[in-house]
Amino acid sequence: MSKQFSGRHRPNRTDFGTVNHAALAVLPSILARLLPNGRVVGGEYLALNPRRADTHLGSFKVRKTGARAGCWSDFATRDHGGDPVSLVAYVANVSQAEAARLLAQMLGLETRGARRG
Repeated sequence: MSKQFSGRHRPNRTDFGTVNHAALAVLPSILARLLPNGRVVGGEYLALNPRRADTHLGSFKVRKTGARAGCWSDFATRDHGGDPVSLVAYVANVSQAEAARLLAQMLGLETRGARRG
């Protein structure tokens, strides 16, 4: 029987909802760490995109407040995401699962045995 249908869940799964919720609570410090030299304008964090030779501060933005907090977009490349995990995945060029693990580690969260939310 395959692992998928064996009735067991995979060990070391990360609870994405918990990680995103915790990250949103400290989003300014995460943004400063991931995207240094950015600046806040209104409810957005404007930064240079570290994945390309970005020279225009403001084409890469992360929403800091409100219902869309954590959403990000690069208006030059049309890359975008909806939460801190996707931001870490993009900036670090890793999978969503690896990004969630990295972010959980950065936040000091225990993730072993948790289920994806």
